[in-house]
Amino acid sequence: MGNRQSTITNHQSKARLAVVSPFLDKRHGTERCVAEQIERLAEKYEIHVYCNRVEDVDCSRIVWHRVPALPGPHLFAYCWWVLANRLCRWWDAQVRGIAPSMVYSPGINCFDADVISVHVVFGAYRDCAGKALDFRANPARSWPRLLHRRIYYRLIIGLEHLVYSEKRTTLTAISTKAARSLGRYGRDESQIPVIIHGIDCGRFRPEARQGLRESSRRALGLKEGDFCVLLVGNDWRNKGLRCLIESLGRLAVPSIRLLIVGHDTEEPYREAIARLHLEHQAIFLPERPDIEFYYSTSDLYAGPSLEDAFALPPLEAMACGVPTIVSRQAGVSEVITDGVDGFVLDDPQDSSRLANLIALLYQNEGLRRRVGEAAAKTARQYTWDHNAQQLGALFEEVLEKRKSGVRRPKSEEPRIQIRKSKPE
Repeated sequence: MGNRQSTITNHQSKARLAVVSPFLDKRHGTERCVAEQIERLAEKYEIHVYCNRVEDVDCSRIVWHRVPALPGPHLFAYCWWVLANRLCRWWDAQVRGIAPSMVYSPGINCFDADVISVHVVFGAYRDCAGKALDFRANPARSWPRLLHRRIYYRLIIGLEHLVYSEKRTTLTAISTKAARSLGRYGRDESQIPVIIHGIDCGRFRPEARQGLRESSRRALGLKEGDFCVLLVGNDWRNKGLRCLIESLGRLAVPSIRLLIVGHDTEEPYREAIARLHLEHQAIFLPERPDIEFYYSTSDLYAGPSLEDAFALPPLEAMACGVPTIVSRQAGVSEVITDGVDGFVLDDPQDSSRLANLIALLYQNEGLRRRVGEAAAKTARQYTWDHNAQQLGALFEEVLEKRKSGVRRPKSEEPRIQIRKSKPE
């Protein structure tokens, strides 16, 4: 409490920003983005973070209000979280006199956010899921989990209709694709600022990859001639793992290894791996905080996502100089020039085309080197400093409008640049 009070006292002259997120760390996409943002905005704002837990963040520069978590199924934990963070913020404002100048939320964590950064549009995600959520297309043993997921998605989509359609709430999206998806809730794509993710250029760079490469490959038991294709992320169905496995089955090249990093149910994919006789080529690996360890082992990153508002790992891989293949359905494809600094797969379920791209890069070391160098150059344009500057500019606009008591007309564009897929 003493440290919290001193932090508040030291920043009384700054605008007070309440950041609402279930947790913060630097190992998950959305949470990493928010963590990087608040570390940079702490110089300008008095930041109060309402979270269940905070990791990988310098808490001496922010005020952390611990919101109690509820164990159990995600659906109930989420409903409790929305209620609990609101009660905590109400208590701080009404009893302790800590009322925020503005509330910022990544996604729907509350109903009173002034600015929401949209990292996933569940309406679009649910459309893409299709038969994956159909009871008849899944074994009976998975039905309880499937029912839970269907109820959760229906709840979130209902809240998206409620929250995102409110014109008084300022929305920003992490890609043009995500901004376009918000049209289903009556929001004009041209009026939604696009603030693309960034990367840590000191951590993710070709030199660091080369420095780690020998030791990391040795640690995984890889041979010198192994060609490693990497996929990082959870929800492997959506990340396109099945298409990736099928593409390796088409190639039938034993020296091509598939490294699958993340957490999900392995059983259906192990069945496909066994059917295609890829048991010695596909490796499931756990997440780790030093994700650059995996980038250093890989020769190619492949992410044929079915639906992804952005996808941060491909951009980080590019920054390390790793040639990258992504699908057109991933927002990160907006920063890639196909055939120059990466490759874009038009159909994320086209395993034949994906196999051809993997074979092209496998057989051509010179092409891998050229594309990797161009990828690193492109990725360096997207930094967390730039990301935080754009978000800070949006915050200032919202605060200025609030001070003047003027509500922005629908036809008036925000002052920060709207379409920023590629920095100038």
